[in-house]
Amino acid sequence: MESLVSSWTKELDGRAATATLRQQQGTRNKVDFCSNDYLGLARNDAFQARLLAVAQQEPAALTGASGSRIIRGHADAVAEVEQHIAYTHGNASALLVGSGYLANLALFSCLLKRGDSILLDEKIHRSVHDGCKLSMATKWKFRHNDLTHLESCLRKAKGRVLVAVESLYSMDGDFAPLEDIITLANRYGAAVIVDEAHAAGVFGCGVVHQKGLQEQVLATVVTYGKAFGLAGAAILGSKLLTDYLLNFSAPLIYTTGLPIYHATAIRTAYGFLADNPSLALSLQNLLARFAQQGMKTTSAAVSPIQSVRFSDSTCLLAATAVMQQNGLDVYPIFPPTVAVGAERLRICMHTFNTPSEIDLLGKYIRAWQQ
Repeated sequence: MESLVSSWTKELDGRAATATLRQQQGTRNKVDFCSNDYLGLARNDAFQARLLAVAQQEPAALTGASGSRIIRGHADAVAEVEQHIAYTHGNASALLVGSGYLANLALFSCLLKRGDSILLDEKIHRSVHDGCKLSMATKWKFRHNDLTHLESCLRKAKGRVLVAVESLYSMDGDFAPLEDIITLANRYGAAVIVDEAHAAGVFGCGVVHQKGLQEQVLATVVTYGKAFGLAGAAILGSKLLTDYLLNFSAPLIYTTGLPIYHATAIRTAYGFLADNPSLALSLQNLLARFAQQGMKTTSAAVSPIQSVRFSDSTCLLAATAVMQQNGLDVYPIFPPTVAVGAERLRICMHTFNTPSEIDLLGKYIRAWQQ
């Protein structure tokens, strides 16, 4: 026990020495440029009023499901919300789960067997990698958005093959070339799974839905802890897929079902976004303002995630400190979240940010990027 504690202390001290020690962060009285609340729903008074009305109509829905969804923990009201989500996204079936992390564990842990292959974009979310650790399939990584390298991996892959990508990447703020990836995967008989955590809500029901690709992907994951201002996630796909997951996915089978209120709040969010299309338009107007600041970023102009690089880690830390001291809540990203040498500020834009706040952010970033 003593040696274990000593090793933990040494590792934590190492992170503290390099200013990369992670700590829990609450709400700070600064301008938010780091949360995933892209459309501002988590702080929207009108949305909160709708949620309160839902809770008041059925207080019993606030309590837990009290069991696994395959025993007694799946209410009819939750099933109705899943049907609504599936219909809204143009899919046959949907399964609600507690988080996007859990959704990816549920998917990647059980779909393939020993002798099969999972091909991951190197910048896909950590939850996908962790899901693969629970699988007996062989995991391969291909270079980010590199179709040539993906094809090389497809040629070598054994057994049944899955290709997994994000539609909008959480750290780089760029998009996957979904149509090209699907075409390439089809050529080699591989299936595609798309994580839409950062696209859903900002781009309607997500990029897969916008492009009409539902029938061409095996599964889509959408999450509700970002643009929807809530928590949880949905796995979208065929009825066969969801039936298989309910029978063979341990993260779904051996966990308590969602409370009714959790599901009805998600349905409420869909309705609120449908009634307020101006939110997504306002975000794009602010992103256009951000683009006018002359900062160096490799992210897509329409992405709410803007990846800002600096000359080195020392410069990144110094710039972050100055911005924090001047009331701008920004967050630096270090390894292992990103590769060594790829440290950056991950700037998140929101509908509640003002033009003057964006101008101030641009002023500080330009000063430190030079």
